[in-house]
Amino acid sequence: MLAAETKSTAASLKRPALSVDATGKIFRRGRAAEARKGGLLYPAKMLACIDRVPQMDNHEAEADPSPPPPNDVGGEGDVSLTLQLDDGEDDEALENLRQMKLEGKIDFSAVACCGQASSDFGGMRRNRPLAVVAPATVEDVVRVVRCAGSCRSLTVAARGNGHSINGQAQAKGGVVVEMSSLRRLAAGPVVSGGTVEVGGGELWEEVLMNWLERGVAPRSWTDYLGLTVGGTLSVGGVSGQSFKYGPQICNVAEVEVVTGKGEIRVCSMEENKDLFYGVLGGMGQFGIITRARVLVQTAPRMVRWVRLVYADFDEFSSDQESLIDSSLCDSVDYLEGFVFTNSDDPLNGRPTVPLAPHQTFDQKCLPEEAGPVLYCLELAFHFTGSDDAASMEKRVGATVQGLRYRRALRFEWDVGYVEFLQRVKRKEEAARASGSWDSPHPWMNILVGKRNIREFDRKVFRDILRQGIDGPLLVYPLNKNKWDVRMSAALPEDEIFYLVALLRFIRPGGPSVDSMLAQNQEILHWCISENYDFKLYIPHYTAEAQWMSHFGKYWATFKSKKAMFDPKAILAPGQFIFSRKRFPTLLANT
Repeated sequence: MLAAETKSTAASLKRPALSVDATGKIFRRGRAAEARKGGLLYPAKMLACIDRVPQMDNHEAEADPSPPPPNDVGGEGDVSLTLQLDDGEDDEALENLRQMKLEGKIDFSAVACCGQASSDFGGMRRNRPLAVVAPATVEDVVRVVRCAGSCRSLTVAARGNGHSINGQAQAKGGVVVEMSSLRRLAAGPVVSGGTVEVGGGELWEEVLMNWLERGVAPRSWTDYLGLTVGGTLSVGGVSGQSFKYGPQICNVAEVEVVTGKGEIRVCSMEENKDLFYGVLGGMGQFGIITRARVLVQTAPRMVRWVRLVYADFDEFSSDQESLIDSSLCDSVDYLEGFVFTNSDDPLNGRPTVPLAPHQTFDQKCLPEEAGPVLYCLELAFHFTGSDDAASMEKRVGATVQGLRYRRALRFEWDVGYVEFLQRVKRKEEAARASGSWDSPHPWMNILVGKRNIREFDRKVFRDILRQGIDGPLLVYPLNKNKWDVRMSAALPEDEIFYLVALLRFIRPGGPSVDSMLAQNQEILHWCISENYDFKLYIPHYTAEAQWMSHFGKYWATFKSKKAMFDPKAILAPGQFIFSRKRFPTLLANT
């Protein structure tokens, strides 16, 4: 056996080495004017420019919290970047991909592979794939996964709108499938049970506009609608409606999935249940969601948007909890909250609270003992049926009369339903205009148990983050009984837990990415050292022990489902949960 292996190794060393250029053309290695850097081949004259491009090993990059250099590829448009392929394995993968018959398109060029497919909204990780596929049909997705399965180490990542933060939708040396090419914009009939069919590659804003014409809309949303259906259903999908209807993953009746075995499965609570519960919140580990049937409700005409200011966290959090866990819950259609600084800072302070242009924040209405940070409870009430201004006043008044907010700091505004749901869109437009939308985003989302949230406020909100975060700092409670624990999303133990979202933006003259990441780590270390009941929402760990701790008692189930639906660990390599190379014995017996 040893002699045979030695002979095989020698033969592979003699195999002509291949590379792929910017046009996808395969050539033998050894061009005179090229040099190797970080696994890529470049014309020698480009090395000075390429020093600005992050070329890190995936595992090293995830372990290092520091950000890479700016995401650019040089600047000389006529110079091609060429991907260095390892002998044997990648040669095989490249040849198999080129022979694959698709109804859509496959692109090996540097323009595609060094473009958006290699990066994400976070802007802190960059990994170049071997190819980018724009599928025309679900069968194209099947072909890609099966092709990867025929190779020894090829992986596949489904990319929605690229809104991940830490490279979760990237595939270094693998295939990125652009799910946006599978959008289904033709609306069908609303079926029994109040559900509609949507494509996995559709943006939620497209779902909104498409179905609003028929008078219905999904019950549960995310704050930002520029995300794909398949993307949010793979992590959870949380917003201000979640206290009432649960996250988006709990508002799904059926999903169509392409598994890691290259099989199309339709699953629900009755059919293929293991896959149904696994794929929802499963971070893409068990399958790629290509279609979903989601629950809808009658769409309202208008929304009464309300913000109430608090100076005391105990009063703020107690009022939030009372609203989500009482009869008043039925009268409220949306509940969130946020922390802001007691300052005139336009990004972090009091000016962020008023809703309408004519409204102002009168700081004289704050108590003398008000600290460096304040709190805002945010509510929304739908105008439905025969509701008018008078009936809405009565409804809102009955809801807030027992709350302990600062009475002179109550802001209200009536807006259209679409305008309310697209509220983050306006912030996106402003961020794009300023350039901060395209800068790195060291965001972090944590789920913190009720038992620890007041101490979290003292240490994190009023100490570590007392100067603000240059972006929204959300904090609001969720009811565990609105989640289905059979799904893959990991949750704290407490029956009520809080989403804390640090949605940071980079501004000129503001804190650096390094300092923001350091704050994130300080917060995590504090939670761990104090033994908090917490989970990262949309986590990014790199060690198996970390993932075991994250999933806790559900780790064995998660691992067994991986073996069942993606035994070769082909899917979602950017999550760093399983790897064809890192865990060679993990799925050996499947």
